[in-house]
Amino acid sequence: MKPGTESQTAVLVCMARAIAHARTDVARFADPTAMPLLPAEAQQRVQRVLDGAAPRSRREGFAQGHVRRLSHMMVARTVAIDDAIRGAGAGGVLPQLVTLGAGLDGRAWRMPALRDATVFEVDHPDSQRTKQQRAAALEQVAGDVRFVPVDFGRDDLDAALTAAGHATDRPTTWVWEGVVMYLEKAAIEATLRIIARRSAPGSRLIICYHSPALLVHLIGFVVRRLGEPLRSAHRPAEMRALLEAHGFRVQLDQDVPTIASGLSAEVARWTRPMRHLHVVTAERR
Repeated sequence: MKPGTESQTAVLVCMARAIAHARTDVARFADPTAMPLLPAEAQQRVQRVLDGAAPRSRREGFAQGHVRRLSHMMVARTVAIDDAIRGAGAGGVLPQLVTLGAGLDGRAWRMPALRDATVFEVDHPDSQRTKQQRAAALEQVAGDVRFVPVDFGRDDLDAALTAAGHATDRPTTWVWEGVVMYLEKAAIEATLRIIARRSAPGSRLIICYHSPALLVHLIGFVVRRLGEPLRSAHRPAEMRALLEAHGFRVQLDQDVPTIASGLSAEVARWTRPMRHLHVVTAERR
């Protein structure tokens, strides 16, 4: 991520959700917050895709193709995480949701399951600043939304969450959606230690991660050009061992094609090569 600018991978996945919202045949997916949370230039790029406009250059053609493919993946990934969040609330009540590397996530403005929850949006100050400005135009659905600016390379996540009022004696649902693959092993383990310390029994951790695969190298080339290189990949057994070492028991670990197979034939077809991308849900022991 370039200093002074918002995360470009966050913009890219939000573009994909905006395209999916307009085009997907999956009834369980909807994200009306995606387009309003995008910067104006990205909104224009999304509209060109939706209008079927011919690319003005080879580079634009590649970018359009990539974001179309990504839109199908985001349907599967979003549905899986939304389901895990809804399943976390005991008796239908979800006390706290912490989104690590929140990017342009819009769940606090679109998920009724969060109506009684306090949502902590943790992200780099540069990304968070622009998101807050755009989110001001949306109707908040969550009970409370607290923005927690954290530069993960410099700031103390533990202290920042304490200052924001995160309660360690109440269950928390943690969403770590599009971040782990950009972190070195030491940074992942340091964050997991904080999560474990702050997780009361019954807390839930939802993580997206990459497993080793040839396709990861192509994805790495794309995101490296955005200034956000991939730094880690885990096999399912490795992720399970990592989470268990920090007090979390894996409940479900599925790759994107498996998730997609239960959604629609179209999403399943487009995501078939994406077996490297997993969504894992774990519970605090």
